[in-house]
Amino acid sequence: MKTSLAIVAGFLGALLSLSAHAGDRVATARASRMKDVTALFATAGTPWPTDQLYIRAFKHEKELEVWAGPKEGPLVKVKTYPFCAASGELGPKRREGDLQVPEGFYTLDLFNPVSNFHLSVRVSYPNTADKHHQKPGVRLGGNIFVHGNCVSIGCIAIEDGPIEELYLMALDTRARTKRDAPIHIFPRRLDAAGMAALEKQAGADTSLVSFWKSLQPAYTLFEESRQVPRTSVVAKTGAYVVTPATKAPRAGR
Repeated sequence: MKTSLAIVAGFLGALLSLSAHAGDRVATARASRMKDVTALFATAGTPWPTDQLYIRAFKHEKELEVWAGPKEGPLVKVKTYPFCAASGELGPKRREGDLQVPEGFYTLDLFNPVSNFHLSVRVSYPNTADKHHQKPGVRLGGNIFVHGNCVSIGCIAIEDGPIEELYLMALDTRARTKRDAPIHIFPRRLDAAGMAALEKQAGADTSLVSFWKSLQPAYTLFEESRQVPRTSVVAKTGAYVVTPATKAPRAGR
């Protein structure tokens, strides 16, 4: 009996220690970074806290952009964070262990305050489109994060300082709006020059070109309106459907 009680006490102690450690890490980030976050939004000309947060990542350029703004207004760029590390090549993630950073339309759906890489936010891979392309007997994998440090095995690493800012932005915005922030991950900027470069790279792989072209409308619509486009997936084909946001106000910067 004493042994059982000791085991339970030890387990509860470990949980309390883990919880305290998690709280300490986020609290430390908040104490050291919140002034910086507020200043970033002030410089961008949009209020903090914000009603809308949108993340775009570009694998070729190794850049992660943070956009924000009012619920129905155009968004403005708050900051661009360079990738410190990202593994794999241009192209979607199709199986577990391929070291690929996914490409497509996702959300930041989970916060890990005790990450091995300081802090991390999870990308909602695999989505419905990814699952449609799953081959029999092949696992798609998961646990794709944007995190700190400077190592990657399929994730996007942006170092510890930047992830503290992004973590607080996403965490506080979700608490305020009750919505997960969208993150759209592109192979590169999908303007005419970018698409031409991708087509040249893909060569005879028409399915890869077709996939990249399915992402292009989301890139183009946002460039034109600074409104996050609506995205969905056709159940039978796994194809993305991209449509404009409900309203299209004048673009911000």
